[in-house]
Amino acid sequence: MSASEHRARAPKQVAVALITVSDSRTLETDASGQFLEHALKEAGHHVSGRQVVPDERDALHAALVSAAATAQVIITSGGTGIAGRDITIPLVEQLLTKPMPGFGELFRMLSYEEVGAAAMLSRATAGLARITKDNVEHTVLLFALPGSKNAVKTAWTKLLADELPHLVLEMTK
Repeated sequence: MSASEHRARAPKQVAVALITVSDSRTLETDASGQFLEHALKEAGHHVSGRQVVPDERDALHAALVSAAATAQVIITSGGTGIAGRDITIPLVEQLLTKPMPGFGELFRMLSYEEVGAAAMLSRATAGLARITKDNVEHTVLLFALPGSKNAVKTAWTKLLADELPHLVLEMTK
């Protein structure tokens, strides 16, 4: 099967949950989440939920568990740096059953072109995760992005926009 035939089999609409990890943002001030919600809807996808949670492990875990029940894809933004409060990556890495190291590598390469050596501070990552809610296991694609709007825009426009349906197709095989 050719690549174009393969992509033609991908779903046209994907259910995506958005979670912003921040101690200072609200839904109204979350430019990254607003950008992603608009971009996803413009691309024809369904946003199954959007929330802002504090940079606390239990709060993020509860949000991920809740989101996994209604989404095929979960995108987090924020909490990916190296500061003491940045808990997103350790939690996400615990949930990943099939990491996609290429996502983080490509993201940092693209970020380097935009912000230079500061790109090394990003621990953006992605992969398949199995998350259990009420004794039901859900497999989702999980992406952990930095919180800045520019970083989220880079990830969406250069990596996710064209590949998201294809990734969901692969996940469901």
